[in-house]
Amino acid sequence: MIVHTLAETIATAPQVLEPQTIASDLNFDLGALRAGFWSLTIEGLAYGSIYALVAVGYTLVYGVLKLINFAHSEIFMLGMFGQYVGLLLLGFSPSGDTYNSGTMMTIVYLLVAGLLGMAVSGTAAVGLEFVAYRPLRRRGAKPLAFLITAIGMSFVLQEVVHYLLPKIPTTPRLGGSTAQPQIKLVDPTTQFHIFGASVSNLTLVTIIVAIGLALGTDLALNKTKLGRGVRSVAQDPDAALLMGVSRERTIMVTFLIGGILAGAAALFYTLRIPTNIVYYGGFILGIKAFCAAVLGGIGNVRGALLGGLLLGVMENYGSVVFGNQWKDVVAFALLILVLMFRPTGILGEKLGKARV
Repeated sequence: MIVHTLAETIATAPQVLEPQTIASDLNFDLGALRAGFWSLTIEGLAYGSIYALVAVGYTLVYGVLKLINFAHSEIFMLGMFGQYVGLLLLGFSPSGDTYNSGTMMTIVYLLVAGLLGMAVSGTAAVGLEFVAYRPLRRRGAKPLAFLITAIGMSFVLQEVVHYLLPKIPTTPRLGGSTAQPQIKLVDPTTQFHIFGASVSNLTLVTIIVAIGLALGTDLALNKTKLGRGVRSVAQDPDAALLMGVSRERTIMVTFLIGGILAGAAALFYTLRIPTNIVYYGGFILGIKAFCAAVLGGIGNVRGALLGGLLLGVMENYGSVVFGNQWKDVVAFALLILVLMFRPTGILGEKLGKARV
């Protein structure tokens, strides 16, 4: 009877796609890449700079704690919701119409939204470290415990947004399983052309500010007292403690910086895709940002920047060569390919070994 039931189950189950069916969806169009090379490169740099900002958070925490903070993608997600709530409180209605009351007021609201997103992400990152990771450190937990906790906190933060935010009466639909109605602060308009490819205001601001923030973080780590403290804890926490560097305070600051950068990335992301604020909205982007950190060299801020930009460009190329449905596959295949020949990543230098 059991065998018969199992046979019926197998017979009625959905059929797996045949290999030739999958292969038939795979394109190989180098002509499309040649035709849109510069446009794809520019857009890839824009998305790659967003990956880079999130990747810096991964790489800072790993450099100091040797911890892969898989909940960092949800810190990015909370930054998206933080700026969204802030704009609602400022009186914006999620109608999808672009805000249009002058350049100066647009800049003001962008700054307000960005600061709110960074404040929420930074606070959430510090709270995550205090609630989830610090107790484990005090008990001398094994690395596997940290990894499992990080994955668990990722789901916890998702479900907090999923179930609790829709219950706020002043912000209907906030949270839940569907994307929020879009609030558009800026319409993309072409500023100039490079080799026939148009560069919009959103693309220009995203690339310049995101790369500037990543390089500023790297400069602070190499040229300031705080940065020397972070690198000393990353290199030898016991020796750093003997020299008067507070390990706990340094770890907290590291999480705070990563959270602030994730909040800035959230603003740029929602400016480009205003309909994608959803409780699981940081999951795939977070995985790609982690791949960018590993690709450039986990524990290396410059490597995170380089890995993010490279990943954004290459997945954009892959989306036209192989088809848009293979975009994510190209990103992960690139990571595997690089690690086969350089397991430490492109740059590979650890945070604790960075030179002043």
